[in-house]
Amino acid sequence: MKKVIVTIPAEDRHKEYLERIGAGCEFFYTSASAITGDQIREADIIIGNADPALLKEAKRLQWLQLNSAGSDNYCAPGVLRPGTVLTNATGAYGLAISEYMVGMSFLLQNKFYRYYRNQMNHQWKDEGNVTSIWGSTTLAVGLGDIGGEYAKRMKALGSRTIGVRRTKGEKPEYLDEIHTTEDLDQLLPRADFVALSLPNTPYTFHLMDERRLRLMKPGAYLLNVGRGSAIDGDALCKVLGEGHLGGCCVDVTDPEPLPQGHPLWDAPRMVITPHISGQYHLAETFERIVRIAGENLEKFLAGNIDEMRNLVDFQTGYRRR
Repeated sequence: MKKVIVTIPAEDRHKEYLERIGAGCEFFYTSASAITGDQIREADIIIGNADPALLKEAKRLQWLQLNSAGSDNYCAPGVLRPGTVLTNATGAYGLAISEYMVGMSFLLQNKFYRYYRNQMNHQWKDEGNVTSIWGSTTLAVGLGDIGGEYAKRMKALGSRTIGVRRTKGEKPEYLDEIHTTEDLDQLLPRADFVALSLPNTPYTFHLMDERRLRLMKPGAYLLNVGRGSAIDGDALCKVLGEGHLGGCCVDVTDPEPLPQGHPLWDAPRMVITPHISGQYHLAETFERIVRIAGENLEKFLAGNIDEMRNLVDFQTGYRRR
């Protein structure tokens, strides 16, 4: 009998759904913060995230289904024993995070953050000209579920959409152009919106360094919802301080949480949120995670591992294609 540890906050109806699929398995419910070393050592399957440091004790673990889209912390050597199947929750977060990104795009270009600040200071003040998504160019760097859903929405609002991914592939309908990362330097000067939705890998670390930030079109907007390490924070402070960018919004920082005295807090035209664009704030996000877990549980127990959704490549940290 396989032992399944579930660390996501499942309600009774979610438990019934998972246990119906996993009939014959033994289920235990806990949380990522409360799971013990003893539980991990006995687990054959874990549904939900767990402390990577504890997973080194998971000698029986056959499959780990993450509740996060990011899986870089679980791909490092020694975290999971060789042969362990790893799947992430790609496909669950695109709805919530892409709508967050569109909202932040409106906020930056219409200077809503300035008007809110003025309201707090009881100031009736015109903040000047704005720009429009209609007629703009959007560069989506990272074309997973999140980047793709953002590009779809920007396309619907009248923006020309350009996608950047690691490897060549067919162009989806919601993109006007598709490129690989080798073309990034030529694309940055064209974009009014540059949106990053990338995992933390050696290839993405400080992808947006000072040189690339200066390649961006003067007055352009930068958004980051992937990992904070994709942007050189010191360089961003410098470029924002010089007025080169129209604004920046990040839901992720490096380090994270951002220390209270970090200069990024006070950078001009900067909007920071504490990694909240995903999580479970939108109820549908959690429902999608449960559905992904259930579909994968059925395939895993049937031995159809190659058909499971979001199998992660340990070498790249990305889901396999």
